[in-house]
Amino acid sequence: MSNIKIGVITVSDRASAGIYEDISGKAIIETLNEYLNTQWIPEYRLVPDEMDKISDAIVELCDKFNCNLIVTTGGTGPTKRDITPEATERVCHKIMHGFGEEMRRASLKTVPTAILSRQLACIRESKNSSLIINLPGKPKAIRECLDAVFPAVPYCIDLIGGYRLETNEMIIKAFRPKNS
Repeated sequence: MSNIKIGVITVSDRASAGIYEDISGKAIIETLNEYLNTQWIPEYRLVPDEMDKISDAIVELCDKFNCNLIVTTGGTGPTKRDITPEATERVCHKIMHGFGEEMRRASLKTVPTAILSRQLACIRESKNSSLIINLPGKPKAIRECLDAVFPAVPYCIDLIGGYRLETNEMIIKAFRPKNS
């Protein structure tokens, strides 16, 4: 089997304008490289904080590039320009509330303002279904959130008919019920 594709979307006005380097998208890729034994290729997008650009990137990665997993970073705070969860909900069919709850719970252990973050996960159902996870924009928070929820990600992708992800159990262990 050829390498599978995982979508990585950084949402940032300034990074997309070239004002600064996107370190958050790179942090997602580095973390997934550590987590996964499965060979994969990042399908990377850098978009401004604009509803249509975010939604279009998600749809493209799911429907055209067959990414069963799409991870976004940025745009999850309370400011006017933070609209990633709304842009994600716009193109999804099922909200996976437990992911957001667990990411905030994990982040609250280290920073009291984590309650302001609006992390979200949901499923887009189309010819190819995808799990989309919205993460905060800081690399430390990205790792905390992914550490908290990634054990459930491979099985979730199994359940939506996606590719099988195998983890490096020395780093993170995926949970799958017996016989799955």
